[in-house]
Formats: sequence, C-alpha cells, structure tokens
Amino acid sequence: MEHITVLQQEAISALALQSASVVVDATLGAGGHAQEMLKVLGKDGTYIGFDADDKAITYAEETLKGKATIKLVHENFANLDTVLTEEGIGTVDAVLADLGWRTDQFIEAGRGFSFNDEVGLAMTYGDAKDYSFTAHDIVNDWAESDIANVLYAYGEEHYSRRIAKAIIEARVKAPITTGKALAAIIEGAVPGPYRRGKTHAATKSFQGLRIAVNDEFDTLETFINSAFMHLRPGGRLAIISFHSLEDRIVKLAFKAFVHDQKGVLVTKKPIIASEAELKMNPRARSAKLRVIEKIV
Repeated sequence: MEHITVLQQEAISALALQSASVVVDATLGAGGHAQEMLKVLGKDGTYIGFDADDKAITYAEETLKGKATIKLVHENFANLDTVLTEEGIGTVDAVLADLGWRTDQFIEAGRGFSFNDEVGLAMTYGDAKDYSFTAHDIVNDWAESDIANVLYAYGEEHYSRRIAKAIIEARVKAPITTGKALAAIIEGAVPGPYRRGKTHAATKSFQGLRIAVNDEFDTLETFINSAFMHLRPGGRLAIISFHSLEDRIVKLAFKAFVHDQKGVLVTKKPIIASEAELKMNPRARSAKLRVIEKIV
C-alpha cells in the first residue's frame, strides 16, 4: 500500500497518548497513524483499529506490531458505539479519525474512484453488495435533477446541471459502467478553461458521488457523537478532514460540545501541514486537524 499519512506526528502528539492508553483508530487505512500509536503504547495499552475495507484489515493483521493489545474491527466507524459496547469497553483515552482515503483505494480497479478506472463504477469503501446504491446506480438510474443535486450539494460542483444533463444524454446511448467513461463525459460537459485547470474536471463530481454513496456526512456526525460519548474525562478526539464540508461538520460538532460545557478545544484553529510536509506530499494541502478534549 503506497500511501503517505497526512499530519502524522501532529495527530499523535495532539492525542497525548500514554503507555497504558486505550486508543481508537477509527480509520485504520494503511496503518500510518497506527504504527506511531503503537510506538507509544506499552503492554498495558490497547489499540483498536476500524476500517470498512477488509483489505485494510488484512494488511494490518500482517504488518502491525507492538507491545499493546491490538484489536482490528472490520466495521464502518459509525458503528463505534456498538463495537465498543460488545467488547465491554466503556471509555477510551483517545480517538483519531483521518477522513482521507488511501492512495490504493483511488487506483484500485473496480471501485470507480479513479478517473482512469476501466473496470467498475461503485465508489464504495466496503463491499458494494452491502450498499443501498452505488455510483453506477446514481448515474444510470437517477433522475437528472437528483444527479445534479448530488454533484452540487456534496461535490460543490458549479457545473452540476450541465454535467447531469450530459450524463443523461450519454446513458441513453449506453450504460455508464466505468470511472473512465464517467470522467470523459464530465470533461466533455464543462467549459474549456475548467477542463484545462490544475485539478481534473471530474474531481468535484467524483467527490459528490462518493460522499452520497457512502453516506459520509451522516456517518461522520454519528461517529463524532459516539466517539465523544466514549471518551473518558480528559480524553481527546482528533479528526483530520480534507474538504470544507467535512471540516464544517467537525467544527460545528466541537463547537456544540464546548457550548454545552462538555469539552474544551485543544486547537482553536485547525492544525495544517507544514511547508516541509507539503513538499513531500502536496495532497496534505487541504488537510485540517481539529482536536477536542472532553471535560465531563
């Protein structure tokens, strides 16, 4: 798994882990944050890693090592409350969520995340069979107005209506079955200057579809509330977001905890990547780390 973990040291430092801490890594991914956590945790510590992708769990089983007890859970982090309850774990010392997605998920054939994917169009983090609908369903079956709404609301795509119209026209001729085919349709629907910009013209549309398919916003809100509920007093919740809509959800949730006098902000302003990290990993430019500490 070729993947550069974003804000790795900043996130681990913000969690203030101790040797005996119980920590939840809500987005295991390629294990970048996990490896650093396990360097801190001793034999009395516990690491609990979540991921909806079974490949991430398999990879972690083969690579993660440390003195602490390691528990790996093949579940979406929205199910954190259920899992911890079943494990008999009432409170934890720290929770981390990195809302970015792994590089291998982007390039993996069959998922449809990539603009060059010639195999599939699912955009699911887990097994597509477990989802109510996929990106394939949206672009091939949904009404034009509903497609446009998804692209605008979740992808912040200003050309959403033009793109939705182009998708409808294309699917009449043949089903849209791959990420590559969808990207080409989107490129053909937007103005030339937009198409020739630094960012691929399909980026925002793909983001919107991915968020809708994985119900990311509702899932995130559920996770934040569950994670905060399971923190012990003095425990910390750290979340790394990658676009403004996610960051707004995190910011408002943390603000509500502070307003209710349940928590205090560790970071009044989000932590962003250093210039040194940006040189190594330009993808970190949009990353924002927010941290809150539970009071009661």
